[in-house]
Amino acid sequence: MNVDQILADCRVPVLGICAYSGTGKTTLLKKLIPELNRRGKKLAVIKHAHHNFDVDIPGKDSFELRKAGAEQMLVASHIRRALMAEKVTDGDPDLKELLGMIDQTRVDMILVEGFKKLPLPKLELHRAEVGKPFVFTQDDAIRGIAVDADTQLPDDLALPVLEINDVDAIADFIEQFAADWKPVGYAPLGTCGCDDVERKQLSVAQGQARILGEVKPVTATETAPLLQAQNRVLGADIASPVNVPQHTNSAMDGYAIRNDGQHDSFTVVAEVLAGHGYDDEVLSGEAVKIMTGAPLPAGVDTVIMRELATQEGDQVRFDGDIETGQNIRQAGEDIAVGATALTAGNRIGPAELGLLASLGLGELPVYRKPKVAVFSTGDEVCQPGEPLKPNCIFDSNRFTIQGMLAKLGCEVVDLGILEDTEEAMADALQAASEQADVVITSGGVSVGDADFIKPVMERLGHIDFWKIAMRPGRPLAFGKIKDTLLFGLPGNPVAVMVSFMQFVQPALRKMMGEPNWKPQMMRATAGEPMRSKQGRTEFQRGIMQLNSLGELTVTTTGAQGSGILSSMVQGNCLIIIEECQGNISAGEAVWVQPFADLL
Repeated sequence: MNVDQILADCRVPVLGICAYSGTGKTTLLKKLIPELNRRGKKLAVIKHAHHNFDVDIPGKDSFELRKAGAEQMLVASHIRRALMAEKVTDGDPDLKELLGMIDQTRVDMILVEGFKKLPLPKLELHRAEVGKPFVFTQDDAIRGIAVDADTQLPDDLALPVLEINDVDAIADFIEQFAADWKPVGYAPLGTCGCDDVERKQLSVAQGQARILGEVKPVTATETAPLLQAQNRVLGADIASPVNVPQHTNSAMDGYAIRNDGQHDSFTVVAEVLAGHGYDDEVLSGEAVKIMTGAPLPAGVDTVIMRELATQEGDQVRFDGDIETGQNIRQAGEDIAVGATALTAGNRIGPAELGLLASLGLGELPVYRKPKVAVFSTGDEVCQPGEPLKPNCIFDSNRFTIQGMLAKLGCEVVDLGILEDTEEAMADALQAASEQADVVITSGGVSVGDADFIKPVMERLGHIDFWKIAMRPGRPLAFGKIKDTLLFGLPGNPVAVMVSFMQFVQPALRKMMGEPNWKPQMMRATAGEPMRSKQGRTEFQRGIMQLNSLGELTVTTTGAQGSGILSSMVQGNCLIIIEECQGNISAGEAVWVQPFADLL
Protein backbone atom coordinates (compact mmCIF):
# COMPACT_ATOMS: atom_id res chain seq x y z
CA MET A 1 0.00 0.00 0.00
CA ASN A 2 1.48 3.37 -1.01
CA VAL A 3 1.35 6.57 1.01
CA ASP A 4 -1.51 8.01 -1.06
CA GLN A 5 -3.66 5.03 -0.20
CA ILE A 6 -2.70 5.08 3.49
CA LEU A 7 -3.46 8.78 3.92
CA ALA A 8 -6.42 8.96 1.52
CA ASP A 9 -8.93 9.79 4.26
CA CYS A 10 -6.73 12.08 6.37
CA ARG A 11 -7.60 15.75 6.73
CA VAL A 12 -4.91 16.49 9.31
CA PRO A 13 -1.12 16.09 9.07
CA VAL A 14 0.24 12.62 9.86
CA LEU A 15 3.88 12.20 10.94
CA GLY A 16 5.58 8.98 11.96
CA ILE A 17 8.13 8.85 14.79
CA CYS A 18 10.40 5.93 13.91
CA ALA A 19 13.38 4.42 15.69
CA TYR A 20 14.77 1.11 16.80
CA SER A 21 13.84 -0.27 20.21
CA GLY A 22 15.79 1.39 23.00
CA THR A 23 16.17 4.75 21.22
CA GLY A 24 13.59 6.44 23.44
CA LYS A 25 10.55 7.12 21.25
CA THR A 26 8.08 7.04 24.12
CA THR A 27 10.39 9.06 26.40
CA LEU A 28 10.60 11.80 23.78
CA LEU A 29 6.85 11.74 23.09
CA LYS A 30 6.08 12.14 26.80
CA LYS A 31 8.00 15.45 26.67
CA LEU A 32 7.00 16.46 23.16
CA ILE A 33 3.23 16.08 23.51
CA PRO A 34 2.92 18.53 26.47
CA GLU A 35 5.08 21.04 24.56
CA LEU A 36 2.89 20.82 21.45
CA ASN A 37 -0.20 21.06 23.67
CA ARG A 38 1.25 24.22 25.20
CA ARG A 39 1.55 25.63 21.67
CA GLY A 40 -2.15 24.98 21.10
CA LYS A 41 -1.87 21.74 19.12
CA LYS A 42 -4.37 18.96 19.78
CA LEU A 43 -2.80 15.59 19.06
CA ALA A 44 -3.82 12.02 18.43
CA VAL A 45 -1.22 9.28 18.80
CA ILE A 46 -1.25 5.81 17.25
CA LYS A 47 1.21 3.35 18.81
CA HIS A 48 2.19 0.08 17.17
CA ALA A 49 2.54 -2.70 19.75
CA HIS A 50 4.35 -5.89 18.73
CA HIS A 51 2.66 -8.19 21.22
CA ASN A 52 -0.61 -8.98 22.96
CA PHE A 53 -1.69 -6.25 25.35
CA ASP A 54 -4.56 -5.21 27.60
CA VAL A 55 -5.78 -1.73 28.43
CA ASP A 56 -8.02 -2.81 31.28
CA ILE A 57 -7.48 -4.71 34.50
CA PRO A 58 -8.51 -8.35 34.89
CA GLY A 59 -11.60 -8.48 37.07
CA LYS A 60 -13.07 -5.24 35.70
CA ASP A 61 -16.39 -5.61 33.88
CA SER A 62 -15.04 -4.41 30.53
CA PHE A 63 -12.14 -6.87 30.68
CA GLU A 64 -14.34 -9.82 31.62
CA LEU A 65 -16.97 -9.05 28.97
CA ARG A 66 -14.34 -8.79 26.26
CA LYS A 67 -12.75 -12.04 27.38
CA ALA A 68 -16.21 -13.61 27.37
CA GLY A 69 -16.39 -13.09 23.61
CA ALA A 70 -17.37 -9.49 22.78
CA GLU A 71 -15.52 -8.58 19.59
CA GLN A 72 -15.79 -4.88 20.43
CA MET A 73 -16.03 -3.41 23.92
CA LEU A 74 -16.69 0.32 24.28
CA VAL A 75 -16.09 1.70 27.78
CA ALA A 76 -17.20 5.27 28.38
CA SER A 77 -17.43 7.74 31.23
CA HIS A 78 -18.01 11.48 31.35
CA ILE A 79 -14.27 12.08 30.89
CA ARG A 80 -12.92 9.15 28.87
CA ARG A 81 -13.92 6.45 26.42
CA ALA A 82 -12.03 3.48 25.05
CA LEU A 83 -12.90 1.02 22.29
CA MET A 84 -11.26 -2.39 22.55
CA ALA A 85 -11.65 -4.54 19.45
CA GLU A 86 -10.54 -8.12 18.95
CA LYS A 87 -9.13 -8.46 15.42
CA VAL A 88 -6.44 -10.97 14.57
CA THR A 89 -4.39 -10.09 11.48
CA ASP A 90 -1.50 -11.67 9.65
CA GLY A 91 1.35 -9.27 10.21
CA ASP A 92 1.02 -5.63 11.23
CA PRO A 93 -2.38 -3.97 11.74
CA ASP A 94 -3.73 -1.84 8.89
CA LEU A 95 -2.61 1.75 9.55
CA LYS A 96 -5.21 3.12 7.12
CA GLU A 97 -7.92 1.46 9.21
CA LEU A 98 -6.42 2.80 12.44
CA LEU A 99 -6.23 6.35 11.03
CA GLY A 100 -9.90 6.06 10.10
CA MET A 101 -10.75 5.37 13.76
CA ILE A 102 -9.36 8.75 14.85
CA ASP A 103 -11.92 11.55 15.21
CA GLN A 104 -10.04 14.03 13.04
CA THR A 105 -12.49 16.85 13.81
CA ARG A 106 -11.02 17.02 17.34
CA VAL A 107 -7.27 17.04 16.56
CA ASP A 108 -4.78 19.14 14.64
CA MET A 109 -2.41 16.32 13.74
CA ILE A 110 -1.68 12.62 14.25
CA LEU A 111 1.64 11.22 15.46
CA VAL A 112 2.34 7.58 14.66
CA GLU A 113 4.83 5.66 16.79
CA GLY A 114 6.09 2.61 14.95
CA PHE A 115 5.14 1.31 11.48
CA LYS A 116 8.76 1.96 10.51
CA LYS A 117 8.46 0.04 7.22
CA LEU A 118 5.48 1.95 5.82
CA PRO A 119 6.05 4.81 3.30
CA LEU A 120 4.74 7.36 5.79
CA PRO A 121 6.36 10.80 6.33
CA LYS A 122 8.56 10.22 9.38
CA LEU A 123 11.00 11.79 11.80
CA GLU A 124 13.81 9.35 12.55
CA LEU A 125 15.29 9.12 16.05
CA HIS A 126 18.83 7.73 16.34
CA ARG A 127 21.18 7.05 19.23
CA ALA A 128 24.71 5.82 18.55
CA GLU A 129 24.70 3.61 21.66
CA VAL A 130 21.82 1.50 20.31
CA GLY A 131 24.15 0.28 17.56
CA LYS A 132 21.57 0.17 14.78
CA PRO A 133 21.91 1.49 11.20
CA PHE A 134 20.21 4.65 10.00
CA VAL A 135 16.70 4.31 8.62
CA PHE A 136 16.90 7.30 6.26
CA THR A 137 19.46 5.59 4.01
CA GLN A 138 16.82 3.06 2.99
CA ASP A 139 13.65 5.16 3.40
CA ASP A 140 12.85 8.17 1.22
CA ALA A 141 9.92 9.03 3.49
CA ILE A 142 12.20 10.31 6.29
CA ARG A 143 11.73 14.08 6.58
CA GLY A 144 14.30 14.74 9.32
CA ILE A 145 16.53 13.01 11.85
CA ALA A 146 17.04 13.67 15.57
CA VAL A 147 20.35 12.33 16.91
CA ASP A 148 22.47 12.31 20.05
CA ALA A 149 25.87 13.96 20.38
CA ASP A 150 27.79 10.72 19.64
CA THR A 151 26.14 10.09 16.27
CA GLN A 152 28.39 10.44 13.21
CA LEU A 153 26.40 11.64 10.21
CA PRO A 154 27.35 11.51 6.51
CA ASP A 155 28.83 14.75 5.19
CA ASP A 156 26.36 14.85 2.28
CA LEU A 157 23.23 14.49 4.42
CA ALA A 158 20.50 16.79 3.05
CA LEU A 159 17.90 16.17 5.77
CA PRO A 160 17.26 18.54 8.69
CA VAL A 161 19.25 17.36 11.72
CA LEU A 162 17.97 17.93 15.27
CA GLU A 163 19.36 17.22 18.73
CA ILE A 164 17.34 14.35 20.16
CA ASN A 165 17.00 15.97 23.61
CA ASP A 166 16.05 19.42 22.25
CA VAL A 167 12.27 19.17 22.64
CA ASP A 168 11.68 22.78 21.57
CA ALA A 169 13.56 22.32 18.29
CA ILE A 170 11.74 19.06 17.54
CA ALA A 171 8.40 20.76 18.29
CA ASP A 172 9.41 23.57 15.87
CA PHE A 173 10.17 20.95 13.20
CA ILE A 174 6.80 19.27 13.69
CA GLU A 175 4.93 22.58 13.58
CA GLN A 176 6.67 23.45 10.31
CA PHE A 177 5.89 20.01 8.89
CA ALA A 178 2.22 20.52 9.79
CA ALA A 179 2.18 23.99 8.22
CA ASP A 180 3.67 22.65 4.96
CA TRP A 181 1.51 19.53 4.88
CA LYS A 182 -0.87 19.08 1.98
CA PRO A 183 -3.67 16.48 2.10
CA VAL A 184 -3.05 13.51 -0.14
CA GLY A 185 -6.53 12.11 -0.54
CA TYR A 186 -8.62 15.05 0.65
CA ALA A 187 -9.21 17.63 -2.03
CA PRO A 188 -12.90 18.53 -2.03
CA LEU A 189 -12.15 22.19 -2.62
CA GLY A 190 -10.40 21.81 -5.90
CA THR A 191 -6.90 20.82 -4.75
CA CYS A 192 -6.76 17.22 -5.93
CA GLY A 193 -4.35 18.18 -8.67
CA CYS A 194 -5.73 16.01 -11.47
CA ASP A 195 -3.28 16.14 -14.36
CA ASP A 196 -6.11 15.42 -16.81
CA VAL A 197 -8.16 18.44 -15.73
CA GLU A 198 -7.55 21.39 -18.03
CA ARG A 199 -7.40 24.35 -15.67
CA LYS A 200 -9.40 26.99 -17.54
CA GLN A 201 -11.20 27.94 -14.33
CA LEU A 202 -10.05 28.59 -10.79
CA SER A 203 -10.43 25.75 -8.33
CA VAL A 204 -12.38 26.43 -5.17
CA ALA A 205 -9.14 26.34 -3.17
CA GLN A 206 -7.48 28.85 -5.50
CA GLY A 207 -10.42 31.22 -5.18
CA GLN A 208 -10.39 30.90 -1.41
CA ALA A 209 -6.65 31.54 -1.23
CA ARG A 210 -6.86 34.66 -3.37
CA ILE A 211 -9.70 36.06 -1.30
CA LEU A 212 -8.11 35.29 2.07
CA GLY A 213 -4.91 36.96 0.89
CA GLU A 214 -6.81 40.25 0.60
CA VAL A 215 -8.54 40.08 3.98
CA LYS A 216 -7.29 42.28 6.81
CA PRO A 217 -8.52 41.24 10.27
CA VAL A 218 -10.39 43.79 12.35
CA THR A 219 -8.06 45.06 15.09
CA ALA A 220 -10.37 47.45 16.95
CA THR A 221 -11.93 46.05 20.10
CA GLU A 222 -14.79 47.15 22.29
CA THR A 223 -16.21 46.10 25.64
CA ALA A 224 -19.47 44.16 25.66
CA PRO A 225 -21.61 43.03 28.62
CA LEU A 226 -21.35 39.31 29.20
CA LEU A 227 -24.61 38.22 27.53
CA GLN A 228 -24.16 40.64 24.63
CA ALA A 229 -20.79 39.04 23.92
CA GLN A 230 -22.56 35.87 22.75
CA ASN A 231 -21.35 34.93 19.23
CA ARG A 232 -18.70 37.67 19.28
CA VAL A 233 -14.98 36.94 18.92
CA LEU A 234 -12.84 37.47 21.99
CA GLY A 235 -10.45 40.38 21.44
CA ALA A 236 -7.83 39.63 24.12
CA ASP A 237 -6.55 36.74 26.21
CA ILE A 238 -8.44 36.35 29.47
CA ALA A 239 -6.36 35.55 32.56
CA SER A 240 -8.37 34.14 35.43
CA PRO A 241 -8.63 36.56 38.37
CA VAL A 242 -9.71 33.70 40.67
CA ASN A 243 -9.32 30.00 41.21
CA VAL A 244 -12.06 27.87 39.66
CA PRO A 245 -13.45 26.45 41.82
CA GLN A 246 -12.69 29.21 44.29
CA HIS A 247 -12.56 26.84 47.26
CA THR A 248 -11.67 23.22 47.77
CA ASN A 249 -15.16 21.73 47.94
CA SER A 250 -17.21 18.57 48.06
CA ALA A 251 -17.91 16.82 44.77
CA MET A 252 -21.12 15.27 46.12
CA ASP A 253 -23.58 15.15 48.99
CA GLY A 254 -22.10 13.18 51.86
CA TYR A 255 -19.90 13.39 54.95
CA ALA A 256 -16.52 15.10 55.23
CA ILE A 257 -13.98 13.50 57.58
CA ARG A 258 -10.31 13.37 58.47
CA ASN A 259 -9.39 9.89 57.20
CA ASP A 260 -6.67 8.82 59.63
CA GLY A 261 -7.86 5.23 59.96
CA GLN A 262 -8.46 5.57 63.70
CA HIS A 263 -12.26 5.31 63.82
CA ASP A 264 -15.15 3.10 62.65
CA SER A 265 -17.80 5.58 63.79
CA PHE A 266 -17.77 9.37 63.55
CA THR A 267 -19.55 12.09 65.49
CA VAL A 268 -21.45 14.52 63.26
CA VAL A 269 -20.59 17.99 64.54
CA ALA A 270 -22.14 20.22 61.84
CA GLU A 271 -23.95 20.43 58.51
CA VAL A 272 -22.56 22.60 55.72
CA LEU A 273 -24.77 23.70 52.84
CA ALA A 274 -23.52 25.09 49.53
CA GLY A 275 -22.76 28.79 49.99
CA HIS A 276 -22.03 28.34 53.70
CA GLY A 277 -19.04 27.18 55.71
CA TYR A 278 -17.88 25.64 58.98
CA ASP A 279 -15.28 27.76 60.73
CA ASP A 280 -13.93 25.22 63.22
CA GLU A 281 -11.36 22.57 62.41
CA VAL A 282 -12.72 19.04 62.03
CA LEU A 283 -10.88 16.75 64.43
CA SER A 284 -10.11 13.04 64.24
CA GLY A 285 -13.32 11.06 64.76
CA GLU A 286 -15.56 13.97 63.76
CA ALA A 287 -17.65 14.31 60.60
CA VAL A 288 -19.45 17.17 58.89
CA LYS A 289 -22.53 16.52 56.82
CA ILE A 290 -21.84 18.39 53.58
CA MET A 291 -23.63 19.26 50.35
CA THR A 292 -22.21 19.27 46.82
CA GLY A 293 -20.20 22.43 46.19
CA ALA A 294 -19.88 23.39 49.86
CA PRO A 295 -16.33 24.40 50.92
CA LEU A 296 -14.43 21.82 52.93
CA PRO A 297 -13.74 22.75 56.56
CA ALA A 298 -10.18 22.77 57.89
CA GLY A 299 -8.90 19.34 58.84
CA VAL A 300 -10.98 17.45 56.26
CA ASP A 301 -9.33 15.34 53.56
CA THR A 302 -12.08 12.96 52.38
CA VAL A 303 -15.79 12.96 51.51
CA ILE A 304 -17.91 9.79 51.65
CA MET A 305 -21.07 9.80 49.56
CA ARG A 306 -24.37 9.82 51.47
CA GLU A 307 -25.48 6.47 49.99
CA LEU A 308 -22.62 4.70 51.84
CA ALA A 309 -23.44 6.28 55.20
CA THR A 310 -25.69 5.13 58.04
CA GLN A 311 -26.44 7.83 60.63
CA GLU A 312 -28.09 7.20 63.99
CA GLY A 313 -28.39 10.30 66.13
CA ASP A 314 -25.08 12.14 65.91
CA GLN A 315 -23.13 8.99 64.99
CA VAL A 316 -22.41 7.94 61.40
CA ARG A 317 -20.78 4.80 59.99
CA PHE A 318 -19.67 4.08 56.43
CA ASP A 319 -19.80 0.97 54.26
CA GLY A 320 -16.93 -0.09 52.02
CA ASP A 321 -13.34 1.10 51.71
CA ILE A 322 -12.51 4.76 52.17
CA GLU A 323 -9.82 6.28 49.97
CA THR A 324 -8.21 9.47 51.23
CA GLY A 325 -8.98 12.41 48.94
CA GLN A 326 -12.04 10.89 47.32
CA ASN A 327 -14.94 13.10 46.17
CA ILE A 328 -13.03 16.35 46.64
CA ARG A 329 -12.60 19.11 44.06
CA GLN A 330 -9.46 21.13 44.69
CA ALA A 331 -9.42 24.93 44.45
CA GLY A 332 -8.15 25.90 40.99
CA GLU A 333 -8.67 22.37 39.69
CA ASP A 334 -10.48 23.70 36.61
CA ILE A 335 -8.59 26.98 36.19
CA ALA A 336 -5.87 28.31 38.47
CA VAL A 337 -5.68 32.01 39.33
CA GLY A 338 -3.54 33.81 36.74
CA ALA A 339 -3.87 31.04 34.14
CA THR A 340 -5.15 31.86 30.66
CA ALA A 341 -8.79 30.85 30.67
CA LEU A 342 -9.57 31.72 27.04
CA THR A 343 -7.40 33.11 24.25
CA ALA A 344 -8.17 35.88 21.80
CA GLY A 345 -9.78 34.63 18.60
CA ASN A 346 -12.22 32.29 20.31
CA ARG A 347 -15.84 32.72 19.29
CA ILE A 348 -17.94 33.06 22.44
CA GLY A 349 -20.70 30.48 22.71
CA PRO A 350 -22.77 29.28 25.69
CA ALA A 351 -19.90 27.20 27.12
CA GLU A 352 -17.49 30.12 26.84
CA LEU A 353 -20.05 32.42 28.46
CA GLY A 354 -20.41 30.05 31.38
CA LEU A 355 -16.64 29.69 31.75
CA LEU A 356 -16.07 33.45 31.75
CA ALA A 357 -19.01 34.01 34.10
CA SER A 358 -17.42 31.53 36.50
CA LEU A 359 -14.46 33.91 36.69
CA GLY A 360 -16.73 36.72 37.85
CA LEU A 361 -16.37 38.75 34.65
CA GLY A 362 -19.31 41.00 33.80
CA GLU A 363 -17.97 42.34 30.51
CA LEU A 364 -15.55 41.16 27.86
CA PRO A 365 -13.19 42.63 25.25
CA VAL A 366 -14.45 41.65 21.80
CA TYR A 367 -13.49 42.56 18.27
CA ARG A 368 -15.64 45.10 16.49
CA LYS A 369 -18.34 43.54 14.33
CA PRO A 370 -17.61 43.81 10.59
CA LYS A 371 -20.19 45.95 8.82
CA VAL A 372 -21.55 44.25 5.71
CA ALA A 373 -23.74 45.97 3.13
CA VAL A 374 -26.08 43.80 1.05
CA PHE A 375 -28.18 44.52 -2.02
CA SER A 376 -29.84 42.63 -4.84
CA THR A 377 -29.90 43.56 -8.49
CA GLY A 378 -32.32 42.96 -11.32
CA ASP A 379 -35.56 44.51 -12.58
CA GLU A 380 -37.13 41.05 -12.30
CA VAL A 381 -36.73 40.97 -8.51
CA CYS A 382 -39.56 42.13 -6.20
CA GLN A 383 -39.59 42.88 -2.49
CA PRO A 384 -41.44 40.24 -0.39
CA GLY A 385 -44.63 41.67 1.08
CA GLU A 386 -45.32 43.78 -1.99
CA PRO A 387 -47.44 42.80 -5.02
CA LEU A 388 -45.58 40.55 -7.46
CA LYS A 389 -45.12 42.31 -10.77
CA PRO A 390 -45.69 40.44 -14.03
CA ASN A 391 -42.74 38.30 -15.13
CA CYS A 392 -40.97 38.87 -11.82
CA ILE A 393 -39.88 36.84 -8.80
CA PHE A 394 -39.66 37.63 -5.09
CA ASP A 395 -36.19 38.42 -3.75
CA SER A 396 -34.98 35.55 -1.55
CA ASN A 397 -31.22 35.94 -1.85
CA ARG A 398 -30.96 39.17 0.11
CA PHE A 399 -32.76 37.62 3.06
CA THR A 400 -30.75 34.41 2.90
CA ILE A 401 -27.50 36.38 2.91
CA GLN A 402 -28.64 38.59 5.77
CA GLY A 403 -29.64 35.51 7.77
CA MET A 404 -26.20 33.96 7.31
CA LEU A 405 -24.50 37.26 8.17
CA ALA A 406 -26.58 37.60 11.34
CA LYS A 407 -25.66 34.08 12.44
CA LEU A 408 -21.99 34.94 11.94
CA GLY A 409 -22.43 38.01 14.13
CA CYS A 410 -21.97 40.75 11.50
CA GLU A 411 -23.59 44.18 11.46
CA VAL A 412 -25.83 44.22 8.37
CA VAL A 413 -26.70 47.21 6.20
CA ASP A 414 -29.64 46.40 3.91
CA LEU A 415 -29.54 48.48 0.71
CA GLY A 416 -32.57 46.76 -0.84
CA ILE A 417 -33.08 46.06 -4.54
CA LEU A 418 -31.29 48.22 -7.09
CA GLU A 419 -32.64 49.00 -10.51
CA ASP A 420 -30.71 47.58 -13.44
CA THR A 421 -28.83 50.71 -14.45
CA GLU A 422 -25.11 51.29 -14.30
CA GLU A 423 -25.42 54.63 -12.52
CA ALA A 424 -27.73 53.26 -9.81
CA MET A 425 -25.28 50.49 -9.07
CA ALA A 426 -22.31 52.86 -9.14
CA ASP A 427 -23.96 55.19 -6.63
CA ALA A 428 -24.93 52.29 -4.36
CA LEU A 429 -21.50 50.67 -4.46
CA GLN A 430 -19.73 53.96 -3.77
CA ALA A 431 -21.98 54.72 -0.79
CA ALA A 432 -21.71 51.18 0.55
CA SER A 433 -17.92 51.12 0.30
CA GLU A 434 -17.72 54.29 2.40
CA GLN A 435 -19.68 52.82 5.32
CA ALA A 436 -19.06 49.06 5.20
CA ASP A 437 -16.12 46.66 5.47
CA VAL A 438 -17.69 44.27 2.97
CA VAL A 439 -20.27 44.65 0.21
CA ILE A 440 -22.21 41.64 -1.07
CA THR A 441 -24.41 41.57 -4.15
CA SER A 442 -26.31 38.70 -5.72
CA GLY A 443 -27.06 38.41 -9.41
CA GLY A 444 -25.59 40.49 -12.18
CA VAL A 445 -22.25 38.65 -12.39
CA SER A 446 -22.82 36.87 -15.68
CA VAL A 447 -21.98 38.29 -19.09
CA GLY A 448 -25.44 39.53 -20.10
CA ASP A 449 -25.97 43.02 -21.51
CA ALA A 450 -27.80 44.13 -18.36
CA ASP A 451 -25.17 42.87 -15.94
CA PHE A 452 -23.46 46.04 -14.78
CA ILE A 453 -21.67 44.82 -11.67
CA LYS A 454 -18.39 44.08 -13.41
CA PRO A 455 -17.95 47.43 -15.25
CA VAL A 456 -19.10 49.39 -12.18
CA MET A 457 -16.64 47.58 -9.92
CA GLU A 458 -13.85 48.13 -12.44
CA ARG A 459 -14.67 51.84 -12.57
CA LEU A 460 -14.71 52.29 -8.78
CA GLY A 461 -11.95 49.95 -7.75
CA HIS A 462 -10.37 46.63 -8.61
CA ILE A 463 -12.32 43.56 -9.70
CA ASP A 464 -11.52 39.94 -10.48
CA PHE A 465 -14.22 38.18 -12.44
CA TRP A 466 -13.79 34.45 -12.02
CA LYS A 467 -15.22 31.22 -13.21
CA ILE A 468 -14.88 28.69 -10.42
CA ALA A 469 -14.68 24.97 -11.21
CA MET A 470 -17.67 24.16 -9.03
CA ARG A 471 -21.36 23.41 -9.22
CA PRO A 472 -23.53 25.20 -8.26
CA GLY A 473 -22.01 28.68 -8.28
CA ARG A 474 -19.56 28.94 -11.15
CA PRO A 475 -19.55 32.76 -11.65
CA LEU A 476 -17.98 34.80 -8.85
CA ALA A 477 -16.86 38.41 -8.77
CA PHE A 478 -14.40 39.59 -6.12
CA GLY A 479 -12.67 42.91 -5.76
CA LYS A 480 -12.00 45.95 -3.61
CA ILE A 481 -12.88 49.62 -3.45
CA LYS A 482 -9.99 50.94 -1.39
CA ASP A 483 -10.10 48.65 1.69
CA THR A 484 -13.70 47.48 1.25
CA LEU A 485 -14.12 43.94 -0.04
CA LEU A 486 -16.68 43.32 -2.77
CA PHE A 487 -18.36 39.98 -3.42
CA GLY A 488 -20.56 39.51 -6.46
CA LEU A 489 -22.37 36.22 -5.90
CA PRO A 490 -24.39 34.31 -8.49
CA GLY A 491 -28.13 34.80 -8.75
CA ASN A 492 -29.51 31.30 -8.23
CA PRO A 493 -30.59 30.79 -4.60
CA VAL A 494 -28.65 27.58 -3.87
CA ALA A 495 -25.58 28.93 -5.68
CA VAL A 496 -25.71 32.00 -3.45
CA MET A 497 -25.69 29.91 -0.28
CA VAL A 498 -22.97 27.51 -1.44
CA SER A 499 -20.77 30.38 -2.66
CA PHE A 500 -21.29 32.23 0.63
CA MET A 501 -20.28 29.15 2.63
CA GLN A 502 -17.14 28.48 0.58
CA PHE A 503 -15.86 32.03 -0.03
CA VAL A 504 -17.59 34.70 2.04
CA GLN A 505 -17.71 32.86 5.37
CA PRO A 506 -13.93 32.12 5.56
CA ALA A 507 -13.18 35.74 4.64
CA LEU A 508 -15.53 37.15 7.26
CA ARG A 509 -14.26 34.79 9.97
CA LYS A 510 -10.68 35.87 9.27
CA MET A 511 -11.78 39.51 9.34
CA MET A 512 -13.57 38.91 12.67
CA GLY A 513 -10.44 37.54 14.35
CA GLU A 514 -10.62 33.81 13.50
CA PRO A 515 -7.73 33.52 11.01
CA ASN A 516 -7.34 29.75 11.33
CA TRP A 517 -11.02 28.84 11.12
CA LYS A 518 -11.87 25.92 8.86
CA PRO A 519 -15.28 24.42 8.14
CA GLN A 520 -16.09 21.14 9.82
CA MET A 521 -15.75 18.19 7.46
CA MET A 522 -16.68 14.57 8.09
CA ARG A 523 -16.23 11.39 6.13
CA ALA A 524 -19.47 9.57 5.27
CA THR A 525 -20.54 6.59 3.19
CA ALA A 526 -22.72 7.34 0.18
CA GLY A 527 -26.08 5.64 0.60
CA GLU A 528 -26.92 5.92 -3.10
CA PRO A 529 -25.20 6.57 -6.44
CA MET A 530 -24.45 10.23 -7.13
CA ARG A 531 -23.76 11.77 -10.52
CA SER A 532 -20.99 14.31 -10.97
CA LYS A 533 -18.76 15.52 -13.76
CA GLN A 534 -14.99 15.24 -13.40
CA GLY A 535 -13.07 18.49 -13.46
CA ARG A 536 -15.19 20.45 -11.00
CA THR A 537 -16.07 20.28 -7.32
CA GLU A 538 -19.73 19.45 -6.87
CA PHE A 539 -21.68 20.51 -3.79
CA GLN A 540 -24.81 18.38 -3.54
CA ARG A 541 -27.33 18.89 -0.77
CA GLY A 542 -27.47 15.89 1.50
CA ILE A 543 -29.04 14.30 4.53
CA MET A 544 -26.45 12.69 6.80
CA GLN A 545 -27.39 10.30 9.57
CA LEU A 546 -26.06 7.38 11.58
CA ASN A 547 -27.12 3.93 10.48
CA SER A 548 -27.91 1.05 12.83
CA LEU A 549 -24.19 0.29 13.17
CA GLY A 550 -23.37 3.83 14.22
CA GLU A 551 -21.72 4.65 10.86
CA LEU A 552 -22.21 8.05 9.21
CA THR A 553 -24.07 7.73 5.91
CA VAL A 554 -25.39 10.35 3.51
CA THR A 555 -28.00 10.53 0.76
CA THR A 556 -29.01 13.44 -1.45
CA THR A 557 -32.16 15.48 -0.96
CA GLY A 558 -33.25 14.59 -4.49
CA ALA A 559 -33.15 16.97 -7.45
CA GLN A 560 -30.02 19.15 -7.29
CA GLY A 561 -30.90 22.18 -9.42
CA SER A 562 -29.30 25.44 -8.29
CA GLY A 563 -32.72 27.08 -8.03
CA ILE A 564 -34.23 24.42 -5.74
CA LEU A 565 -33.92 26.30 -2.44
CA SER A 566 -36.03 23.68 -0.66
CA SER A 567 -33.05 21.31 -0.96
CA MET A 568 -31.16 23.52 1.52
CA VAL A 569 -34.13 23.32 3.90
CA GLN A 570 -34.49 19.55 3.63
CA GLY A 571 -30.76 18.85 3.89
CA ASN A 572 -28.37 19.12 6.81
CA CYS A 573 -25.07 19.09 4.91
CA LEU A 574 -23.30 19.58 1.63
CA ILE A 575 -21.97 16.43 -0.04
CA ILE A 576 -18.62 17.37 -1.56
CA ILE A 577 -17.68 15.40 -4.66
CA GLU A 578 -14.09 16.14 -5.56
CA GLU A 579 -12.81 17.27 -8.93
CA CYS A 580 -11.19 13.91 -9.66
CA GLN A 581 -13.99 11.67 -8.44
CA GLY A 582 -16.73 11.94 -11.02
CA ASN A 583 -19.69 9.67 -10.39
CA ILE A 584 -20.01 8.18 -6.90
CA SER A 585 -21.17 4.63 -6.30
CA ALA A 586 -23.25 3.58 -3.33
CA GLY A 587 -20.88 2.55 -0.53
CA GLU A 588 -18.11 4.94 -1.62
CA ALA A 589 -16.67 7.44 0.87
CA VAL A 590 -17.38 11.16 0.42
CA TRP A 591 -16.75 14.27 2.47
CA VAL A 592 -19.69 16.14 3.97
CA GLN A 593 -19.82 19.69 5.30
CA PRO A 594 -22.53 20.07 7.96
CA PHE A 595 -24.79 23.12 7.88
CA ALA A 596 -24.35 23.57 11.65
CA ASP A 597 -21.63 26.24 11.26
CA LEU A 598 -23.90 28.68 9.46
CA LEU A 599 -27.43 27.62 8.58
